[in-house]
Amino acid sequence: MAALDERLSTTEGRSGPTTAAPAPGLTPEIVTTEESLFGLVERLRIAPQYALDTEFHRERTYWPRLALVQVAWRDGPQSQAEVALVDPLAVDPAPLSRVLAGPAVMVAHAASQDLEVLARACRALPSRLFDTQVAAGFLGFGSAALASLADRFLRVRLTKGDRLTDWSRRPLSQSQIAYAAADVAHLLALADAISVQLSARGRLGWAEEECATLLARPQGPADPQEAWWKLRDNRHLQGVSRAIAQEVAAWREVKARALDVQPRMVLADLALLSIAHAPPATVAALRETRGIDARHLRGRAEEEIMAAVARGKALPPASLRLAQSEQVSKELRPAVALGSAWVAQLSRDEEVDAALLATRTDLVEFLSGKPGARLGQGWRAGLVGVPLRRLANGEASLALDGHGRLLLEKRVKTDGYAC
Repeated sequence: MAALDERLSTTEGRSGPTTAAPAPGLTPEIVTTEESLFGLVERLRIAPQYALDTEFHRERTYWPRLALVQVAWRDGPQSQAEVALVDPLAVDPAPLSRVLAGPAVMVAHAASQDLEVLARACRALPSRLFDTQVAAGFLGFGSAALASLADRFLRVRLTKGDRLTDWSRRPLSQSQIAYAAADVAHLLALADAISVQLSARGRLGWAEEECATLLARPQGPADPQEAWWKLRDNRHLQGVSRAIAQEVAAWREVKARALDVQPRMVLADLALLSIAHAPPATVAALRETRGIDARHLRGRAEEEIMAAVARGKALPPASLRLAQSEQVSKELRPAVALGSAWVAQLSRDEEVDAALLATRTDLVEFLSGKPGARLGQGWRAGLVGVPLRRLANGEASLALDGHGRLLLEKRVKTDGYAC
């Protein structure tokens, strides 16, 4: 973040001192009863947009434990934002689904995890979303923190003193309340400021399209059969060891969901990798496996792990799930490497976060001709897809301009030679 912070502090056009953000202009309402929640829902339903953030814990649980919902709204375009904090430990937040399902735009920052939490707690997602982190990416700010963007666009300094606090503790302290309120009190103004700059550069539609894509992504955990990709040393696994890792990791993932605990509490990564590298043939051998201790083998865990090992040994090669990075053919790898280098340069030239332009997965899917690949659709098609296809087809080449900048140039052939 050092480079980003430096750029934020020297951005052209910024003027005036940065001030520390005080608590919102009025004391936030603390919602702890059904009656007060229903009243809040009615006020939010008539607002054209609202800001929302959540505080939750999942250090020891598989599913996020919602501890607080912060919302902000304005009665009019020039009105100061009002803030309410909904306490889900005192009242079921499910009635907020009526707000989420309404026509208003939900403004959030780095909303991915908030969406997962809302889907589980309220059984609903917002109908429209404006993510300030995503939107700022189209102005060159890659994965910027809310505090950095508030400083840059609003000249407001947000304090982060309670970022790692225990949000399940009651009563909430005044500093916790102030921190939680500040997380949403400035979001609507921030969205306005970012939108103005996006509109000026003709990119507001890009940001809205990307926010809609984020909203449409499946919420919740990935396929258990892909859980083995998260193992730190999975690349060292070969042959049948990969299949065993896939099946044992899938068993661990399903078990963790059912028990609502972190997967490592079901079976440590070290134990899982040890099982994959040297599959135990008996329960006695399993008990001697490195990383295994008695708590991992409670109940029927011994039999279940051995069954997963057996499934892995019998798994057909075609049923092994490989990460996208490993699915790239040798013929395609040079094109992906060149494309990645060019996208990094394009990101700098266009001042758009490289992760928004194209991920490695995007490059692979597009270059391999996968139907519906993102680089062949929407704003990415002209900006990224068409030039990338020319590069892959040999119609264009990359060259250095003498100052370390990559140029995508038309490839001209003369007498059989490229020049």
